[in-house]
Amino acid sequence: MSMLIKNGTIVTADSHYKADILVQDEKIVKLGQGLEAPSDTEVIDASGKYVFPGFIDPHVHIYLPFMGTKAKDTHETGSKAAVAGGTTTFIEMLVPSKQDDLLKSYELWTGKAAGSSVADYTFHMGVPYFKEDTEGQLSEIIKEGITSFKVFLAYKDFFGVNDTDLYKTLVFAKKKGIITTAHCENETLIAELQARLLAAGKTGPAFHEPSRPDWVEAEGVHHFTSFLETTWAEGYIVHLSSELALQAALRAKARGVRVSIETLIQYLVLDASYAERPQFEGAKYVMSPPLRVKSNQKALWSALSRGLIDTVATDHAPFDFSGQKDLGKEDFTKIPNGIPAIEDRVNLLYTYGVKTGKLSLNRIVELMSTNPAKLFGLFPRKGALSPGSDADVVIYDPEYRGVISSATHHMNVDYSAFEGMKIEGRPSLVTVRGKVVVRDGKVTGTPGWGQLIRREPRS
Repeated sequence: MSMLIKNGTIVTADSHYKADILVQDEKIVKLGQGLEAPSDTEVIDASGKYVFPGFIDPHVHIYLPFMGTKAKDTHETGSKAAVAGGTTTFIEMLVPSKQDDLLKSYELWTGKAAGSSVADYTFHMGVPYFKEDTEGQLSEIIKEGITSFKVFLAYKDFFGVNDTDLYKTLVFAKKKGIITTAHCENETLIAELQARLLAAGKTGPAFHEPSRPDWVEAEGVHHFTSFLETTWAEGYIVHLSSELALQAALRAKARGVRVSIETLIQYLVLDASYAERPQFEGAKYVMSPPLRVKSNQKALWSALSRGLIDTVATDHAPFDFSGQKDLGKEDFTKIPNGIPAIEDRVNLLYTYGVKTGKLSLNRIVELMSTNPAKLFGLFPRKGALSPGSDADVVIYDPEYRGVISSATHHMNVDYSAFEGMKIEGRPSLVTVRGKVVVRDGKVTGTPGWGQLIRREPRS
């Protein structure tokens, strides 16, 4: 398999320049100007287009039993949506409940993905408890190349980890060189606020956000970073949504706590008013932490541009509006939490970040490719355009104009959270390890081409 990409503008986290890229045997072998194509090489003309390293989504749910139902995507549909949007590698949350065996859960999640994905993938291993045999089971999973954990400080009695087990998990993670990702809220405060609102007859989707306000998220961030500080472990805050939580995270960083910060594309372009839409339409936008009042967006965009937030992910978790979200029609606490987003992240950040002058081209590569690769043990195999790296390449057409619609997306869900939003630019050609999986904006990749990427612990 050989390919020569000519005449494009190479864009990395720290530079951009005109060059050609030669791909052979799934790898990038040479970059330079005026490269010649060996015989039997496909030549791609990228004139007028940007050439990005494949984007990485570090926070995705594909297989997800949750709140009495299951997320709608399969690894085939979810990965097709991913590559259509320029995401060539995703990290799925492998999230057993407190009743599940960790090794059996690992086998279940990896079995669901095997032979089904167009994109490459790996996992964060959920740790809902720390029992007598947990250390041994997690050690086996680390040997399989899964070198990041996930803990929930929410969803009490289901995913949520108690403080004693959180401490044990972080001590173990520190010993093994594992980074621990965390959903930062306070499960007790949420339960009390939910009960108070329901008792007052406040049952609609608009009351989801008041049941999990920004100070509850900020308390969760402080709680997690206090445990990191105590154990000297390394952490990563997933889906940070608010200015108040951001301030708590930055205070911890200023104290020397080793913690990185992720926000989501939906927090940057949507706000709490979407969850207040009438006729139960707001249920489409119920996720946790919730969409916040619009004033939080300014703080998040500013932090992104100043390098204070490290990644932009999706927390992709698709549930149908009809038949799933409506499980909570009489009680907002029963609405399955999640928004479909894996297909739209890159186009939205380019359109509403780069085109508005909030972010540079280099910064979106850093946020969505290079930083996640470095944080989660994928760099320089992923997140780079350099000799020896996997040939994960996104040729991006900045002249494309379109509108997001559920009528045309690849996600297996009956609505789009970004319905009707205009985009300026899209991937025109995408490769995963040198194989073309998107051509002229259409998905051509074969399910099963994507591989489980096994990683090493961080030193």
